[in-house]
Amino acid sequence: MSTVTLGGTPIQVAGNFPKTGDTAPDFKLTNKDLADVGLAEFAGKRKVLNIVPSLDTPVCAESTRKFNAKAGSLANTVVLVISADLPFAQGRFCSTEGLDNVVTLSTLRGGDFMQAYGVKITDGPLAGVTARAVVVLDEANKVIHAQLVPEIKIEPDYDAALAVLQ
Repeated sequence: MSTVTLGGTPIQVAGNFPKTGDTAPDFKLTNKDLADVGLAEFAGKRKVLNIVPSLDTPVCAESTRKFNAKAGSLANTVVLVISADLPFAQGRFCSTEGLDNVVTLSTLRGGDFMQAYGVKITDGPLAGVTARAVVVLDEANKVIHAQLVPEIKIEPDYDAALAVLQ
Protein backbone atom coordinates (compact mmCIF):
# COMPACT_ATOMS: atom_id res chain seq x y z
CA MET A 1 0.00 0.00 0.00
CA SER A 2 1.19 3.50 -0.86
CA THR A 3 0.07 6.96 0.14
CA VAL A 4 -0.50 9.94 -2.14
CA THR A 5 -2.30 13.17 -1.41
CA LEU A 6 -5.39 14.89 -2.72
CA GLY A 7 -5.19 18.59 -1.99
CA GLY A 8 -2.63 17.80 0.69
CA THR A 9 -4.80 15.21 2.45
CA PRO A 10 -3.24 11.71 2.53
CA ILE A 11 -5.14 8.93 0.76
CA GLN A 12 -4.27 5.24 0.54
CA VAL A 13 -3.46 3.49 -2.71
CA ALA A 14 -3.56 -0.32 -2.85
CA GLY A 15 -1.45 -2.70 -4.87
CA ASN A 16 2.18 -2.86 -5.93
CA PHE A 17 3.25 -0.01 -8.17
CA PRO A 18 5.65 -1.27 -10.87
CA LYS A 19 9.32 -0.37 -10.72
CA THR A 20 11.81 0.21 -13.51
CA GLY A 21 13.02 -3.17 -14.75
CA ASP A 22 9.83 -5.04 -13.80
CA THR A 23 7.81 -6.90 -16.40
CA ALA A 24 4.45 -5.16 -16.59
CA PRO A 25 1.49 -7.25 -15.53
CA ASP A 26 -1.01 -7.98 -18.28
CA PHE A 27 -4.43 -6.41 -17.97
CA LYS A 28 -7.90 -6.37 -19.41
CA LEU A 29 -9.37 -2.91 -19.89
CA THR A 30 -12.36 -1.78 -21.96
CA ASN A 31 -11.79 0.07 -25.23
CA LYS A 32 -14.09 2.40 -27.18
CA ASP A 33 -15.84 -0.58 -28.80
CA LEU A 34 -16.58 -2.12 -25.37
CA ALA A 35 -14.10 -4.90 -26.06
CA ASP A 36 -11.68 -6.02 -23.37
CA VAL A 37 -8.08 -5.54 -24.48
CA GLY A 38 -4.72 -6.29 -22.93
CA LEU A 39 -1.05 -5.74 -23.60
CA ALA A 40 -1.10 -8.27 -26.46
CA GLU A 41 -3.13 -5.81 -28.57
CA PHE A 42 -0.13 -3.46 -28.49
CA ALA A 43 2.57 -6.11 -28.95
CA GLY A 44 5.88 -4.87 -30.30
CA LYS A 45 5.13 -1.24 -29.46
CA ARG A 46 6.42 0.99 -26.70
CA LYS A 47 3.56 1.98 -24.44
CA VAL A 48 2.94 5.10 -22.36
CA LEU A 49 0.29 4.32 -19.75
CA ASN A 50 -1.15 7.67 -18.71
CA ILE A 51 -3.24 6.56 -15.72
CA VAL A 52 -5.70 9.20 -14.52
CA PRO A 53 -8.75 9.28 -12.22
CA SER A 54 -11.11 10.88 -14.80
CA LEU A 55 -10.83 12.83 -18.03
CA ASP A 56 -13.51 15.11 -16.61
CA THR A 57 -10.97 16.94 -14.43
CA PRO A 58 -8.61 19.72 -15.53
CA VAL A 59 -5.32 17.96 -14.69
CA CYS A 60 -6.35 14.65 -16.27
CA ALA A 61 -7.53 16.43 -19.40
CA GLU A 62 -4.28 18.39 -19.62
CA SER A 63 -2.07 15.32 -19.22
CA THR A 64 -4.01 13.61 -22.00
CA ARG A 65 -3.59 16.63 -24.27
CA LYS A 66 0.14 16.83 -23.55
CA PHE A 67 0.83 13.14 -24.11
CA ASN A 68 -1.27 13.29 -27.30
CA ALA A 69 0.96 16.11 -28.57
CA LYS A 70 4.33 14.98 -27.24
CA ALA A 71 4.33 11.19 -27.33
CA GLY A 72 1.62 10.39 -29.83
CA SER A 73 3.92 11.11 -32.76
CA LEU A 74 6.90 9.08 -31.52
CA ALA A 75 7.84 6.10 -33.66
CA ASN A 76 6.55 2.70 -32.56
CA THR A 77 4.83 4.21 -29.51
CA VAL A 78 1.23 4.12 -28.36
CA VAL A 79 -0.22 6.31 -25.62
CA LEU A 80 -2.84 4.51 -23.53
CA VAL A 81 -4.99 6.83 -21.44
CA ILE A 82 -6.54 4.78 -18.65
CA SER A 83 -9.38 6.21 -16.56
CA ALA A 84 -12.58 5.32 -14.74
CA ASP A 85 -14.64 7.10 -17.38
CA LEU A 86 -16.99 5.06 -19.51
CA PRO A 87 -15.71 4.43 -23.04
CA PHE A 88 -18.48 6.66 -24.46
CA ALA A 89 -17.32 9.64 -22.36
CA GLN A 90 -13.69 8.97 -23.24
CA GLY A 91 -14.60 8.98 -26.93
CA ARG A 92 -16.54 12.25 -26.62
CA PHE A 93 -13.63 13.88 -24.80
CA CYS A 94 -11.10 12.88 -27.47
CA SER A 95 -13.44 13.85 -30.29
CA THR A 96 -14.22 17.25 -28.78
CA GLU A 97 -10.54 17.91 -28.07
CA GLY A 98 -9.35 16.62 -31.47
CA LEU A 99 -7.09 14.05 -29.84
CA ASP A 100 -6.26 11.24 -32.24
CA ASN A 101 -2.83 10.17 -30.99
CA VAL A 102 -4.07 8.37 -27.86
CA VAL A 103 -6.00 5.18 -27.18
CA THR A 104 -8.47 5.43 -24.31
CA LEU A 105 -9.11 2.47 -22.03
CA SER A 106 -11.65 2.29 -19.23
CA THR A 107 -11.37 0.54 -15.89
CA LEU A 108 -15.08 -0.25 -16.30
CA ARG A 109 -14.36 -3.97 -15.94
CA GLY A 110 -10.69 -3.54 -15.00
CA GLY A 111 -10.61 -3.60 -11.23
CA ASP A 112 -7.75 -6.10 -11.37
CA PHE A 113 -5.68 -3.55 -13.30
CA MET A 114 -5.91 -1.01 -10.48
CA GLN A 115 -4.61 -3.52 -7.93
CA ALA A 116 -1.95 -5.04 -10.22
CA TYR A 117 -0.55 -1.61 -11.07
CA GLY A 118 -0.74 -0.25 -7.51
CA VAL A 119 -3.03 2.67 -8.34
CA LYS A 120 -6.31 1.73 -6.64
CA ILE A 121 -7.47 4.52 -4.33
CA THR A 122 -9.04 2.88 -1.28
CA ASP A 123 -10.22 5.83 0.82
CA GLY A 124 -11.22 9.47 0.58
CA PRO A 125 -13.55 11.08 -1.95
CA LEU A 126 -11.92 9.31 -4.93
CA ALA A 127 -12.08 5.79 -3.48
CA GLY A 128 -12.58 3.27 -6.25
CA VAL A 129 -10.75 5.11 -9.04
CA THR A 130 -7.07 5.31 -9.89
CA ALA A 131 -4.37 7.54 -8.56
CA ARG A 132 -2.45 9.58 -11.15
CA ALA A 133 0.53 7.69 -12.57
CA VAL A 134 2.64 7.23 -15.69
CA VAL A 135 4.21 3.90 -16.58
CA VAL A 136 6.29 3.58 -19.75
CA LEU A 137 6.90 0.12 -21.21
CA ASP A 138 9.35 -1.00 -23.88
CA GLU A 139 8.39 -3.33 -26.74
CA ALA A 140 8.79 -6.36 -24.46
CA ASN A 141 6.59 -4.84 -21.71
CA LYS A 142 9.51 -4.06 -19.42
CA VAL A 143 8.97 -0.99 -17.29
CA ILE A 144 11.42 1.72 -18.37
CA HIS A 145 9.83 4.58 -16.39
CA ALA A 146 7.32 4.66 -13.53
CA GLN A 147 5.92 7.61 -11.59
CA LEU A 148 3.15 7.44 -9.04
CA VAL A 149 2.38 11.16 -8.85
CA PRO A 150 2.53 12.12 -5.16
CA GLU A 151 -0.26 14.73 -5.34
CA ILE A 152 -3.28 13.89 -7.48
CA LYS A 153 -3.88 17.54 -8.34
CA ILE A 154 -0.50 17.98 -10.06
CA GLU A 155 0.66 16.87 -13.49
CA PRO A 156 3.16 14.05 -14.01
CA ASP A 157 6.78 14.63 -15.00
CA TYR A 158 6.35 14.59 -18.79
CA ASP A 159 10.04 15.21 -19.47
CA ALA A 160 11.15 12.17 -17.46
CA ALA A 161 8.54 9.94 -19.11
CA LEU A 162 9.42 11.10 -22.61
CA ALA A 163 13.20 10.99 -22.06
CA VAL A 164 13.17 7.18 -21.95
CA LEU A 165 11.52 7.13 -25.38
CA GLN A 166 14.14 9.27 -27.17
